[in-house]
Amino acid sequence: MNSAAPSDLPYLDAFPAPSHDAWRMAVDKVLKGADFEKRLVARSADGIRIEPLYPAAVPAGRALRAEPGRWHVAARLDHPLPQQARELALADLEGGADALTISFAGARAARGYGLVADDVAALDAALDGVMLDLVRLRLDPAPQGRINALLLAALIEKRGHAPAEIAVEFGLDPIGVLSSHGSLAAPWPEIGRRLADTIRALKDRGFTGPFIAIDSRPYHEAGASEAQELGAALATAVAYLRALEAQGMALSEARDALAFTLVADTDEFVTVAKLRAARLLWNRVQQACGLTPRPAQIHAETAWRSLTRRDPWVNLLRGTVAAFSAGVGGADSLAVQPFTAALGLPDAFARRIARNTQLILLEEANLWRVADPAAGSGGFEALTQALCDEAWSTFQAIERQSEDGLRGIVAALTNGHVRKALADQRARRAKAIATRREPITGTSEFPNLREDAVAVLDVAPVAQARLRSLGTAERNQGELIRSLVEGADRAEALVPAGETLRSEPLPSARQAEPFEALRDKADALPQRPVVFLATLGPIADFTARAGFARNLFEAGGLAAPSGDGFAREGATDLDALVGAFRASGAKLACLCGTDAAYGSEGSAAAEALAKAGATVWLAGRPTESEAALNKAGVSSFIYMGCDVVETLERAQAAATA
Repeated sequence: MNSAAPSDLPYLDAFPAPSHDAWRMAVDKVLKGADFEKRLVARSADGIRIEPLYPAAVPAGRALRAEPGRWHVAARLDHPLPQQARELALADLEGGADALTISFAGARAARGYGLVADDVAALDAALDGVMLDLVRLRLDPAPQGRINALLLAALIEKRGHAPAEIAVEFGLDPIGVLSSHGSLAAPWPEIGRRLADTIRALKDRGFTGPFIAIDSRPYHEAGASEAQELGAALATAVAYLRALEAQGMALSEARDALAFTLVADTDEFVTVAKLRAARLLWNRVQQACGLTPRPAQIHAETAWRSLTRRDPWVNLLRGTVAAFSAGVGGADSLAVQPFTAALGLPDAFARRIARNTQLILLEEANLWRVADPAAGSGGFEALTQALCDEAWSTFQAIERQSEDGLRGIVAALTNGHVRKALADQRARRAKAIATRREPITGTSEFPNLREDAVAVLDVAPVAQARLRSLGTAERNQGELIRSLVEGADRAEALVPAGETLRSEPLPSARQAEPFEALRDKADALPQRPVVFLATLGPIADFTARAGFARNLFEAGGLAAPSGDGFAREGATDLDALVGAFRASGAKLACLCGTDAAYGSEGSAAAEALAKAGATVWLAGRPTESEAALNKAGVSSFIYMGCDVVETLERAQAAATA
């Protein structure tokens, strides 16, 4: 809707351009007095207003990716055993992936698994057959991140590659380790010195980086909104710039050492806006530092917190939406979580589906061929700018934190500022999920009690994460690289050090976990608990509420079968109803019918069921007949907007009493 200029389609000029007021008048007629704000205006997790209609925006010329063209399809090297890790990774690379993320044991992103490689030989075995000069390599941040980076550097040199010709992100991220694991092995100034020494040692060997990862995944998994995720990422980047500058590194050199890892979630519009906002915000930081902005290098990963263990096939849809959003939003590389990732270590089939999701978007949908698909869209441009504003405020709030000589994100982690803000946001989201205002398909909505099991690899998690530190700086990093190349044992190159910087780790939780716990509890019983749906009136009258009740109860693992009802000549046959209840073996009965039926027959049905030994509930909101229904035996009501998790906990107790 844009009346600013004549259309380049001549026939459109024959029609008057509609105005916003005319559109609003038409909408109000359809709404028939309903509240426009409640019906058509949404809000993001940050409270950003999302309008139903936006005018066209003037497209701004900006880089969508650090390098124009396709994004890179990333696969994972995360099996604990090098040989098995190699086979899975080679299959991904042969199947179309062109980037490889190495996730060592101990990395949070390894989810309890991860490659166990204590020396160059083990890493060499895991990467045997991988042409390091033809793929992009990434390291997931981990507590032993410097060791992992130096191992990879040593392997590259051992194979005779020119380091400058290898595309590798070394994944150093001590702040991310502090947020996810809760401790660092040295004071922050010493951490900064070690970072600078490691980067210089790697650059002296010819590596170009990026060396440091700004990883927002720990914040997202702890419940962060989009603005909180971006604000934490910006504050982390600034902390690294300060730390490296304090060690004598030029700001431009420090800037070039950084790369970002952001999360692509299932809200398409907000995810696209988030990635676009990240580039604008990083440009603003660079300008504030007196630098000529360079495009951020952004790796995206689909959201861990959105995955479900129940009906995991729906994760394919979640991954597709997130991958589409990351591609449109401008990710330089992308990893799609395999749909079985929440159940264990994904097998080759799940990994193939994950990479093919991207390949279809690249090769068949051709998403990468458009320079900036969202440019000029009023909705995306408005969301992008609003997210920039909210994220900048969050960033400033973090920057104001100080604690024991620390400042910014490090202080905000150690003094609890970040943890409290995320806990508040997580509680709001948990309430929305519990009330199904944010439904989870296949878990809180449309559950499937007869779902088939899916396969994952039969691999036990790594018993103890290999969390080690490089220790104090008596050992020169270049010497460590050379010792690793020469085959020295990894442990001999380490000097132990105690943990001196602590923070309570941020939690990592999937949104479906409360419902999954209820399903697990029900499945563990000798016999699945049953809820008897006591339907009132003809089938046309009770179908809607019976379907609602069945959907709700099955989300907690309770079977709730329904039939054709008990109507006889316009009225409910209470004898048949009670007889069917007794035959069902259920202890909990739920009345399902219209409000009119509740008024005329509800009390009698509730009383009859209660006398038969039932705990009686009712599907629908309490009305003026609530007192009479309560007196007849109705003890609880289920309805749209109720706390479903709490309701299901009570339902399980009543059904198994």
